[in-house]
Amino acid sequence: MATVMHNYMEEIVTRNIDAMIRHIDVCDCDICRLDIAAIALNNLRPIYVVTEKGVLYSKINDMELQVRADVCAAIAAAANLVKSKPRH
Repeated sequence: MATVMHNYMEEIVTRNIDAMIRHIDVCDCDICRLDIAAIALNNLRPIYVVTEKGVLYSKINDMELQVRADVCAAIAAAANLVKSKPRH
């Protein structure tokens, strides 16, 4: 079995992006969703994991209030930017 490196922050953003997009009333087409995710991820600290232990640690870290607040703020800022200048 191959070992794979993964940025767990991508999962966190992906899990939260739909609710944020609906709340901000921004276009939810694939281009806008990916633009919002990319902008948000570029403004968040990556959480790279390789082992199952790393994934478990990251899931615990994900539950911390500050991590959730940072993710929501980054998605909101990215969504507002994309809303003001959509590429589609």
